[in-house]
Amino acid sequence: MNEKNRKKLLEIMKQPGNDVCADCNAPLEDSDWGAYNLGVFLCVHCATVHRMLGVQISRTKSIPLDQWTDEQVAFMEAHGNLKAKEKYEQYVPKFYRRPTEKDCQVLREQWIRAKYERHEFMDLDKQTYRSGKKTGYLWKKGRDDNRFQHRLFVLSEDDNTLKYYNKENAKEPKATILLSELNAVFTPEKIGNPNGLQLSYIKENMTRNIYLYTNDGKDIVDWYMAIRHAKFNRLKVAYPGASDEDLALQLTRDFLKEGWLAKTGPKGNEAYRRRWFSLDGRLLSYYSDPLDAFPKGEVVLGTRSDGFTVREGVPPGRLDQLYSFTQVTPTRQYYLSADLQEERRQWMEVLMKVIDTPQSRQDKMLMSLVNKEK
Repeated sequence: MNEKNRKKLLEIMKQPGNDVCADCNAPLEDSDWGAYNLGVFLCVHCATVHRMLGVQISRTKSIPLDQWTDEQVAFMEAHGNLKAKEKYEQYVPKFYRRPTEKDCQVLREQWIRAKYERHEFMDLDKQTYRSGKKTGYLWKKGRDDNRFQHRLFVLSEDDNTLKYYNKENAKEPKATILLSELNAVFTPEKIGNPNGLQLSYIKENMTRNIYLYTNDGKDIVDWYMAIRHAKFNRLKVAYPGASDEDLALQLTRDFLKEGWLAKTGPKGNEAYRRRWFSLDGRLLSYYSDPLDAFPKGEVVLGTRSDGFTVREGVPPGRLDQLYSFTQVTPTRQYYLSADLQEERRQWMEVLMKVIDTPQSRQDKMLMSLVNKEK
């Protein structure tokens, strides 16, 4: 390309706001992209989504590889990421989850489409997930089988509930879930669908998981945001002195870590069995299969002063296997094994980070609800 224009673009990228992606805030490099009709600089991943929008909405070019005209460079200089945010992000709700570079594709894509294609944050009437009510069909995995079937879901902020029905004409819901106790996490790889969403809540002192997806990415993100909106409004009433930013952090939470580990029994002399482990905040659960409705066991992790810690290896006399480590609780020791040394390091690191974090009000409430150690 014209070297003069390339150097000019690189200079413009150094201006405040232009050194990160306009959509996910990833740090930009010289090899990244720009949308020359929108005046924004983009990472390669967000630029890929922009190309999906079509040239009638976004026209992208590679900074180092494509030819940039003087007019296009001048447009980028006159606009830039900060001005674009002023226009396309005017009314982003406090509860709305803005994706980062680490978030899943459906969140990133629907955020970009909401900004530039649907103009959701330029017109409050287009934010349908703010109504406090939502009804629709989602594909739900059966509790005891792997079949996904269409189920009617009904969300009500006023009632603090999310209900689902097994039959269209059913008078009573199959389940009623309190929104205040519900967590929602995008788990596309685990569910095997790019629009996969996992719901979790406590049922009879144990985690109950529901696995969902929709055919349309916008639909599943709208459900996710509707849940966050309803929880946000209820928290504002319950904690009027809390800031919107603090409340937004309490709406949903991603898993800190998930993956396969091997586990032996409490005596430490039984054969190790593969289990799927999930760390949801302070709640460590393990399953026979990643898509099980209920865990085989779980424990709420306390702090060091409560008697919780993690140790490399297993005590003498206990059966050892590969890269072992021990999760210590006041009442029991869990003997675990990873296939790789790096996996063990990661698990021990994240578990100790949780243990070294002071317990919140929500943590103590969770500990009172979950009383199973298996």
